[in-house]
Amino acid sequence: MPKKSDESKIENLKKEYSRIQKKYSLPSFEKLNEDFGIEKASESETEIPIREIRKQISEKIYNYLRLIETLINPVNAPMSILSVVKTLNSEDRDKLAEVYKKFVKSELQLVLTDIEFSEERETEFIKNAYKTWQEAKKEMIDVLSKVEKNLENKTEANGRKYFG
Repeated sequence: MPKKSDESKIENLKKEYSRIQKKYSLPSFEKLNEDFGIEKASESETEIPIREIRKQISEKIYNYLRLIETLINPVNAPMSILSVVKTLNSEDRDKLAEVYKKFVKSELQLVLTDIEFSEERETEFIKNAYKTWQEAKKEMIDVLSKVEKNLENKTEANGRKYFG
């Protein structure tokens, strides 16, 4: 349960976000929080909360970018990743490659946004990242659901917990 001071920080963040949301037609705080955990931005004391929100969003996209990169090119990947890679077919790899391209484009936009502060660029990044995430998560859920099913089938077919 959040402490009272944490609640007020989140409420302050929501108020500030609401002002910017209306000005730039951004997704709701609740939707961004569900997908990106932007409430963490309330932990930072800042005069520019939109930048902290953008950082939370970009962090998640970056983490998934690295995961997909490892799945597509598993050089020096841990065993857990290699067992997943073995279950991917060419269609799954193609879907992941498309998501990867979208995330790379998002990362490039992030760098441009990060170089020089502009509220408009920050909000444009948030809008684009949110849209990209909505498209990408459907593809990732589809691929990862197949992977999960294939891993279960492989384990059951072998009759043991070895993925080799």
